[in-house]
Amino acid sequence: MAFFGLDAEEYDRVYNDRQLFKRILKYFRPYLKQMTIVIIFLSLSSLSNSFIPILSSIIIGNLETTRDPFYLILIIIITLILNVLAFVFNYFRLIYNAKAVGSVILDLRRNADKAVLDRDLSFFDQNPTGKIVSRVNTDSRDFGDTIYLFMQFLSSLLIVIFLLGYMVTINLIMMLLFFSIMPIFFIIALTYRKVARRATLLGQRSLANVNTIIQESLAGIQIAKTFRQEEKLYKKFNEVNEQAYKVNYRRGMILNLIFPTLNIIQGIVLALIILFGGISIFNGQINAGELYLFIQSLWYLFFPLFTIAAFWPQFQAGMSAAERIFSLIDTSPNVIQTGNQKLENFKGQIEFKNVSFEYEKNNKVLDNFSLKIKAGESLAIVGATGAGKTTIAKLIARFYEFQDGDIILDGISIRNFDLKFYRKIIGYIPQVPFLFNDTVKNNVRYGKIDATDEEISWALNKAGGSDWVDDLSEGVETNIGERGSLLSMGQRQLVALARILLEDPKIFILDEATASVDPFTEIRIQDALDEVIQQRTSIIIAHRLWTVQHVDRIIVLDHGKIVETGSHSELMEKCGIYANLYNTYFRHQSLEYIEKAKTLQNSSKK
Repeated sequence: MAFFGLDAEEYDRVYNDRQLFKRILKYFRPYLKQMTIVIIFLSLSSLSNSFIPILSSIIIGNLETTRDPFYLILIIIITLILNVLAFVFNYFRLIYNAKAVGSVILDLRRNADKAVLDRDLSFFDQNPTGKIVSRVNTDSRDFGDTIYLFMQFLSSLLIVIFLLGYMVTINLIMMLLFFSIMPIFFIIALTYRKVARRATLLGQRSLANVNTIIQESLAGIQIAKTFRQEEKLYKKFNEVNEQAYKVNYRRGMILNLIFPTLNIIQGIVLALIILFGGISIFNGQINAGELYLFIQSLWYLFFPLFTIAAFWPQFQAGMSAAERIFSLIDTSPNVIQTGNQKLENFKGQIEFKNVSFEYEKNNKVLDNFSLKIKAGESLAIVGATGAGKTTIAKLIARFYEFQDGDIILDGISIRNFDLKFYRKIIGYIPQVPFLFNDTVKNNVRYGKIDATDEEISWALNKAGGSDWVDDLSEGVETNIGERGSLLSMGQRQLVALARILLEDPKIFILDEATASVDPFTEIRIQDALDEVIQQRTSIIIAHRLWTVQHVDRIIVLDHGKIVETGSHSELMEKCGIYANLYNTYFRHQSLEYIEKAKTLQNSSKK
């Protein structure tokens, strides 16, 4: 039977067992002290558990010659003491184990999330968000579960070694009987699964919060890179991740305490069995030593064997999870940075020199493309869907890496610039501006983290006026919902433009929204655009009539080629491709109607 959608991702790597173990040990190295304590308590717990049936069987065997009731009481006391000691050793083992493993998972998620935020946009185009979230979150959880099981495996292995060495000398037939009652233990395992599911509920909710933050970060990665706020996203993620760590640490303690608790209950039950079995021995019905050793070995030997049998597939799943996470962390970015150059006096001249680019192999969007934009010039790019307009904008913003040619800024290849410095001088607004689930003020402040309230008010006023913000329930402190869902499309654009004004980049790139807005909001957007494009190089993928009539130059793209260039009036006189596009996309936008609306708005203010 064939399965679809399960192919390896492009960035997947194959690690051999030695590489994986070496990498895993590297994560545990900072917690060597805790793991040493875990091994010590693990050994003591296993020794106590295996010593109980051996010592008790020897003592009980003497009941046939010693019929003193106080001797029976002594056996019960010794059994309970050994069980309590095993519980104490196991309890401390679990505490230190949970701390060490939890810390490793915390570090693993941190590294994976930071690696994701450092990737370029082509990585997110090729890899669905859900799969990335799964690697950061679910796979790290599976890896942690495997480490917990591995420690249980070591404990089980020690018990098996201790008991088998003694049991073989006692009764081979009795050992064979153990394998005839396997269904009972499977029933117990299924029952435990139900208990574990309830205990895991809170842990799953906390992990869902982590997923939410990761998905929002990935959805807004373009804005984060534009404003160099990867670190802020990382800190926000780390806060939620810390909370998830605490919740799941508590969950781990609850789940892991089930086994020590069962050990205590088991000790009590066995003590009662010994009591009634001792009475049977007094009556001469059975051999006390053989009975006790059989009962104790049934629990102490079979359960470790069951754990060992179940360990191997889980171990493989954990190693696969580790491999998937390490593949994500080790992925190299496609955007090439060959230098760390910074310019103090940046003018903003841009030149494409024979640039070729493709999203997919053998499917070029730009082929030997050349374009020169003067410093301070405003340029509108128009063309049909798929002409390559957005590609040009994203290449300038360094969201993608071109395959051939070069892009020059002020005489320097963009590959030679320090990437953070470069993105500081670029202001980019995508066609659908991304806003975070936060207040209006904090969304504007994204352009300048240390901006004062006065600066934010200035930016909003410059971006078409801030009176619409005053009409919100809590003004600039109003939470705008996920992706700005509580604002209109026009208001989202105004917030994005205010953010750009606050950042004050040297180069402004705008992919105008195609969504229609009301005339009054359109006026605000026009005023905001007029403010933004002044005294800076501006590249606008134009969808508005106002834009094409107010920029310095227009280029018309067709399948990655410049087919026409000039001003609005010059291109209209040619009656070529631009004129056809104008009649199709722009003419329906009534400039006369907008001007009348603007006059009406101004008169109402008076």
